[in-house]
Amino acid sequence: MLLHEILAGAARERADAVALVCPDDGVELTFGQLRAWSAGLAGAVARRVSPGGRVAIVAHNRAEYVAACYGVPQAGRVLVPLNPRLHPREWAEQLDRAGAEMVLAEDGPADGLDGVWPGPVVRFGDWAALLAEGAGVEPEGPASDADLAWLLFTSGSTGRPKGVRLTHRSLAAAMRTTLARRPVQEDTVFLTPFPLCHVAGAYQVPMHHMAGRPAVVLRKFDPAGLPGLVAEYGITSMSLAPTMIDALLAQPEAAALRGRVRGIGYGASAISPALLARTAEVLGCDLGQGYGSTELSGNAVFLTPADHRPELLTAAGRPGPGVELRIVDDKWTDVPAGEPGEIAIRATQVCDGYWEDPAATAEAIRDGWLRTGDLGRVDADGYLYVVDRKKDIVISGGENVSAREVEGVLREHPAVHEAAVIGVPDPRWGERVCAVVVADPGTVSAADLEALCRSRLAGFKVPRVIHFVAELPMTATGKIHKPTLRERYATLSS
Repeated sequence: MLLHEILAGAARERADAVALVCPDDGVELTFGQLRAWSAGLAGAVARRVSPGGRVAIVAHNRAEYVAACYGVPQAGRVLVPLNPRLHPREWAEQLDRAGAEMVLAEDGPADGLDGVWPGPVVRFGDWAALLAEGAGVEPEGPASDADLAWLLFTSGSTGRPKGVRLTHRSLAAAMRTTLARRPVQEDTVFLTPFPLCHVAGAYQVPMHHMAGRPAVVLRKFDPAGLPGLVAEYGITSMSLAPTMIDALLAQPEAAALRGRVRGIGYGASAISPALLARTAEVLGCDLGQGYGSTELSGNAVFLTPADHRPELLTAAGRPGPGVELRIVDDKWTDVPAGEPGEIAIRATQVCDGYWEDPAATAEAIRDGWLRTGDLGRVDADGYLYVVDRKKDIVISGGENVSAREVEGVLREHPAVHEAAVIGVPDPRWGERVCAVVVADPGTVSAADLEALCRSRLAGFKVPRVIHFVAELPMTATGKIHKPTLRERYATLSS
């Protein structure tokens, strides 16, 4: 299935039904209107950009962005979403790497591109003229669902962002897999605050359109305003990062969502059993976890509401339909059952490799199997447990320390809201374990947290230094940006 065929099918069946709501801009589009937008954009892009050419977009979430997710691939061109929070020189570098021929941009980012990128920039203020230019143009379109649809750069949470080649086929497969494990009901109204420049936000909107249901897309997450949006638009489900759920539960009006919001899908980072229990207590809704990545075009492993039992709350879940799972060592050899190793996944939704990086592609993908870069284990019932990011292991004195494991213990303290564990240079041990913690001021000390860790962990895993901060640096999808922390504390920890 081609991406624009998802929208075309929904428009044929329910042209006048609401497809998209962008409250921040006051825009509401029906399936018929959104299809007209995407078709007009496809025609204009076909006039301006060579077949297979790349069209970048630099903007916050808005209706035009969703239309571009459909319209650019409909023209047989490749959409390249760029993070609007990046520095203009970072945009320029990614535009150059992608070989972009045109940029769609909001006014702010468009101004930032002046002087750093010489190519054509079309501002959203010219949207109506752009659609008029494409009216009546019938582009040849993609040759097959194996063609590239989107080129997404990874968040860079473990290093330099890589361009991930996502095809019509891989994206549609991820949507079908998610729908099988997270069914959309006939009256579902879905809300997402995730940026459309990341796969967590981008693939879920057409996924709900595939089911004929509308999506409410926010420009940014505002926990105080969320209860009002739920009431105004009849929102029944949403996708949130754990940090967002925690902020929502802190709102006095959070309890009013009980009985209105039926389900919350969470992911992007680890969540504590305590936060899950508090969510169930306050909201009383179904909870579902999704494990995936940009390279997987979305989620591939799911912990369903029925799986949310005490003994499974630390699991990531089981593979969705059509998803195969292995745990391998560095030589791609399966490790013994129950032992930790790197998570490898084979499925139609696996990406087509990395943009102009055959070495990275060969390292990550073999015979359709994707090495995810995550360490995990699988229990006797087939549930996957994510141990840590492979690059997030602290090696201290020759011992491997899982940052994720230590963070889980730190989050057990009732005063701790978030914790990040990193390795910092140590002249004797190579690295020492360093924790950066967000906690209620004056309620917990470093000694308290050290004692908690010693009561749960081996001595070499206990943080040697603990820093308290007001907030942690985050990626746009709610992941802690550890490269920033490593740079910040490399010389401060002692």
